[in-house]
Amino acid sequence: MSPVHTQHSHEKRLFVLDTNVLMHDPTALFRFQEHDIFLPMVVLEELDRGKKGVSEVARNVRQVSRFMDDLISDARVEGIREGISLASDWLKTNGKGGASGKLLFQTEALNQKLPPNLPGDSPDNTILTVALSLQDKYPERDVILVSKDINLRIKATIIGLKAEDYFNDQVLDDTDLLPTGFHELPADFWEQHSKVMESWQERGHTFYRLHGPMIRDWLPGQFIAIAGEQPFQAIVRQKAEDHVVIETIRDFTEPRHAVWGITARNREQNFAVNLLMDPEIDIVTMLGVAGTGKTLLTLAAALAQTLDEQLYKEIIMTRVTVPVGEDIGFLPGTEEEKMAPWMGALMDNLEVLTQPTTGSKWGRNATDEFLMSKIKIKSLNFMRGRTFLNRFIIIDEAQNLTPKQMKTLITRAGPGTKVVCLGNIAQIDTPYLTETSSGLTYVVDHLKGWEHAGHVTLQRGERSRLADYASEHL
Repeated sequence: MSPVHTQHSHEKRLFVLDTNVLMHDPTALFRFQEHDIFLPMVVLEELDRGKKGVSEVARNVRQVSRFMDDLISDARVEGIREGISLASDWLKTNGKGGASGKLLFQTEALNQKLPPNLPGDSPDNTILTVALSLQDKYPERDVILVSKDINLRIKATIIGLKAEDYFNDQVLDDTDLLPTGFHELPADFWEQHSKVMESWQERGHTFYRLHGPMIRDWLPGQFIAIAGEQPFQAIVRQKAEDHVVIETIRDFTEPRHAVWGITARNREQNFAVNLLMDPEIDIVTMLGVAGTGKTLLTLAAALAQTLDEQLYKEIIMTRVTVPVGEDIGFLPGTEEEKMAPWMGALMDNLEVLTQPTTGSKWGRNATDEFLMSKIKIKSLNFMRGRTFLNRFIIIDEAQNLTPKQMKTLITRAGPGTKVVCLGNIAQIDTPYLTETSSGLTYVVDHLKGWEHAGHVTLQRGERSRLADYASEHL
């Protein structure tokens, strides 16, 4: 399947790649199967300008350059003019298949002129000129411009070029396909599945082994729920070909089961707290709109397990620093002081968790200082190469991270560490990231079914009636 939605024609197509496609996915060169790829000279110049630095984009550019260097290292000048084979062992060794097309470079000046309504010699217009020239040179082939830049695709369509987005990195076709993390079961579930059922108790928990038609779509780490007069909630622990093992969960909506003074206010929050408090779950992903309680529940669980149960040494919070408005510029101070403006959500939720209605001001200040000594605020820029042992890591605003950044962060976890990823895929601020290519979507999709991973989507806002109404109507 090609990375773009042009699957009707069976002849080899010629894809002209924009620079931002390679900056976004350095393996894009190998993602077009049997089709050919053309790189204008201006794309190579833009790659050269973007290779310096330690940013994700700069690393991707350097990787693209290495790929191209490997491809042309054994090719002669004549071979470069005719096209270099993209048949590479790289994707095969990484379980991704391979490409069989050719990589073509711009080896001669093109005299094609743009329409008068597109004046100037900007890089985008130069790419359009190249694509128009190729269209004239190869009238029998489909020449398609592939770009992450919406405006460039619009300009290409206006002048009669085929232009499409780069879709290969998209994990799902629609965000609606993202799992909610639980299955709503009908009231007659037990009538159909209780005939061949085993139950037992272990370490104070009740387990059931179930057989039947409805268990086919269940995965470890997912919840099942039956509403009604006798509600039932459980988590899937194991799945075999013909049966599943489920375990009943604790009801954190009860005040006696409050976590650091916080109780779950709805069913999805109860599922989330069960995942957060479960030592068998190493990574939790939590989606939800503003006000659903993601950060508050996570901090409450982190404090309870760090201070009360002492399962973890400290809490580490991090997030990508993408400003919603204008950037505030460079900030003075230490790493934690620089990150402080980005951690307003942490401080707001800590205020809810740590401010008692009674007690002296001195006592409250002492409590705050003690808690902050257990909470470390880290920047993503300094995560590479580190290993965190027995830590509770919270990745906030995870929807703004690329899949590669998410992998870098999650692989920092050492023994005894739990990772929690929070986000709302409707609030992506990173350029060129979409709901389907976000690192948060990537993690949810690739870790589903692992018995030590859990996911839940919070659906009801609990912040205030104003926030709840605004989320639905604004």
